[in-house]
Amino acid sequence: MKTIYNPSEEKQSTELAVGTFIISTILFILYIISNGNPMILIIAWPFALGAIIVNAIMFLHLTDRFIHLPEHRRDIAVKLLILLSNIPILFFYYLVVMKS
Repeated sequence: MKTIYNPSEEKQSTELAVGTFIISTILFILYIISNGNPMILIIAWPFALGAIIVNAIMFLHLTDRFIHLPEHRRDIAVKLLILLSNIPILFFYYLVVMKS
């Protein structure tokens, strides 16, 4: 029996992108409010490393789906763009933290 892929049911990538954005934004705001308290970095760096790994795995998964499911490429491409939209935002956070 063939399984039918429904891209609207796959919401994990969007939830992951939004979740990592919210948590990293909270950590960034805490760091700024605390005037660069190094305790925040003790929490933030392991989270950032974990987020990079998990987001990379999701990126590879979506890329695989994009290649193998040509009829759903538009929906999968939107999910890929949502996932990739975190990169410039988090790069900005990184630059601000390193300059302070």
